[in-house]
Amino acid sequence: MSPVVRRQGKVMRLAFPIMLGMLSQSVLNLIDAALIGHLGQEALAAVGMGGYAMFMMTALVFGLSSSVQSQTAHATGANHMCPTQPLRAGMVIGLAVGLPLSCMAWWQAPALIHLISPADDVTQLAIDYFRWRVIALTAIALTLCLRGYWNGRQQTHLYLRIIVVVHAANVALSAALIYGVAGLPALGVNGAAIGTTLSLLLGLGIWGSITWRQCHPSTSSMPSWEDVRSTLTLACPHSLQQLWFAAGYVVLFWLLGQLGTSSVAVGHVLVNLSLLLILPGVGVGVAAMSLVGEALGRDDQQAAHRWGIDALSVAGMLLTVLALPMLVIPEPILGIFFTDEALVQLGRLPLQITGLMIVLDAAALVLAQALMGAGAQRTVMLLTLGMQWLLFLPLAWWVGIWLGYGLVGVWLTQLFYRLLSSTGFLWVWQRRRWLAQGFR
Repeated sequence: MSPVVRRQGKVMRLAFPIMLGMLSQSVLNLIDAALIGHLGQEALAAVGMGGYAMFMMTALVFGLSSSVQSQTAHATGANHMCPTQPLRAGMVIGLAVGLPLSCMAWWQAPALIHLISPADDVTQLAIDYFRWRVIALTAIALTLCLRGYWNGRQQTHLYLRIIVVVHAANVALSAALIYGVAGLPALGVNGAAIGTTLSLLLGLGIWGSITWRQCHPSTSSMPSWEDVRSTLTLACPHSLQQLWFAAGYVVLFWLLGQLGTSSVAVGHVLVNLSLLLILPGVGVGVAAMSLVGEALGRDDQQAAHRWGIDALSVAGMLLTVLALPMLVIPEPILGIFFTDEALVQLGRLPLQITGLMIVLDAAALVLAQALMGAGAQRTVMLLTLGMQWLLFLPLAWWVGIWLGYGLVGVWLTQLFYRLLSSTGFLWVWQRRRWLAQGFR
């Protein structure tokens, strides 16, 4: 077996549990929608609004995962005696940020929900749902730290095992509390939120128990200010990137809203399909983050660069296979979501463009994570947000609305943006200036 094939096999072994875990999250979202859907469209809309508000809050602490993971991988490669230093620093930050942020979000929930959508008929439901969900924000922050630590140690199988348990608990608890099963009160939308919050707390308990057993007593002491500063420096750019990236989708759907309800409906399906099908690329990228960080910890710059290219080749093959049905049989795929033939025809060409986008997005998906493994979070943030906000969104408005090319024009603009973004990340990776950043 050639060295390249062995390296690609290692990438796949690390990425596969992550991909399955991410896929289970998408399946859970569908199950939640099915459970809530029986309560009516107002309940479903409220959960959508509250869930998006929660996603925005989670984005503020999301950078802790990549920060802890990249530093842990680097420390492991360097054979440091205490690779839990980034974890301890991340946990302190998670507590210091998560608790006050959770309290502030609970207090300001009405203002936040009204900012997302002013619809009065679902506002109170969305506020109540969000308030039950945001209680778990600190648990999410701590879980991200623990997940990043074990991914950095290349123990990605733990993520899959724990996420399956958490999701199973989520479905059972939510169903019981929504409909009042086994003598429990029927809480409706609030039951869904409480079930999710309880399952997240269960997940934190499992992660914490495993980590305490295997790392005690090295995780019990307080981190130094230098460790906290380093972790925060790496976490902030990624968190800001996630927050503004999510805000970019708000602007995108506003643009589609200018084109009409049909464009919003088709665009919603296309975006969700693309977010689902890029998961293999994201999983490979998370694996590359650990491998690049470990190689740099060993001061093997050539291996670090090679891991990024090997991971890109694996992701490219996976995404190409997933994109083929969208290119070849777009009508049957759209027929799953729409019974109106007009909507199917409206989405036909944009779906084929989406298939091309998924393949072209491989370099951006993988190399962005690999660069974070090298500690270049700021570079990733500037490149990602610069492409989205300075290129794609203004160009989409100009082509789709001003020039009148509609949904197809917006999606062609997005295809150009994805191509340019991947080209940019590949150029940054090949220049290797990231070797002088991050941990050095």
